[in-house]
Parts: sequence; structure tokens; C-alpha cells
Amino acid sequence: MLKGMLNYIIFMQLLVISGSALSVVEVKGFSSEQMRERYHVLVTELRCPKCQNQNLADSNSPISVDLREEIFRMLEEGKNDQEIIDFLVARYGEFVMYRPPVKKTTLMLWFMPGMLLLAGLVILLSVRRRHAGVTATVAALAVDEQARLTKLLRDDSHDQSDVSGENSTDGEGK
Repeated sequence: MLKGMLNYIIFMQLLVISGSALSVVEVKGFSSEQMRERYHVLVTELRCPKCQNQNLADSNSPISVDLREEIFRMLEEGKNDQEIIDFLVARYGEFVMYRPPVKKTTLMLWFMPGMLLLAGLVILLSVRRRHAGVTATVAALAVDEQARLTKLLRDDSHDQSDVSGENSTDGEGK
């Protein structure tokens, strides 16, 4: 039992170690620190065309590796960031940008989250208002019912005293 547990622990450690051995570390020789910063901004701002929700920096797909190389080459050639983005958009479409420009075709993308949040707040407020109205009605009903119950109990106690008084007078009179 102990030997099996020890083998399992060793296996899990080797699995964790081998996973980190497969990660890719790209070493690029940039001509300046400014180029390195521009490169990192670009690869984190651009989306991998193959991996739906990963940027180029995080993706290990072959196309991401190629695009990182292409961005590096274009930076070293002296192209500015907008030229590089325009090249990638022309090649892969606006999908490659995490923050596409506000245009007629992207209005829903930009404004839908705010509209959904606003609609959720309106629904929440209307539900709370309706719930407060129902609670007030129930409270008023409870007060009304309490008053009616008190009246009925008072009336019942008067009726019982009348009945007991009649019985006592009837019993004494016979």
C-alpha cells in the first residue's frame, strides 16, 4: 500500500515536471528595449487566429509561433505598430484584435455588455419594487386580519360571558 502510494507521488511529480519542460521559451535578440516592449504589447494585444480566446503571447499553436516571428521581423524592419496591425487585420480579419475599432459592424460588440448590465439593473429594481409592494400588502393584510381577529375574540368573550351569565341566572332561578 505504501509502495503504491510512493509510486503514485513520484509519477505525479514527474508529470508536473515534464509539463513545464514542454513549455516554449522564445529567446529573441531585440535591437533595443523599446522594441522588446513594443513586441510584448503587440503579442498580448493580438489574438491567435486558431485559438479562440488566447493572445499570441499565450498560444503555442504553430500559427502563433509564425505570427510572433513575423511581428519580430516587421519590428526589426522598422514598421510601426499600426502597420503591423493593419497587415495582420488584412490577412486574418478584425478577429485578431482584442479591441477592434468602434465601427458600424462592431457597435453591438462594444455596447451590448453595457446594455445588458442596464437591463439587468432595471429588472432587479422592478423585482425589488414589486416585492416591496407585495410585502407591504401582506403586512397591511396581516394588520387588518389582526384587528378582525381581536374584534372576533372580543365579541366571542362577550358572547361567552352573556351565555355564562344566562346559565347562572337560569340555574339560580330554578
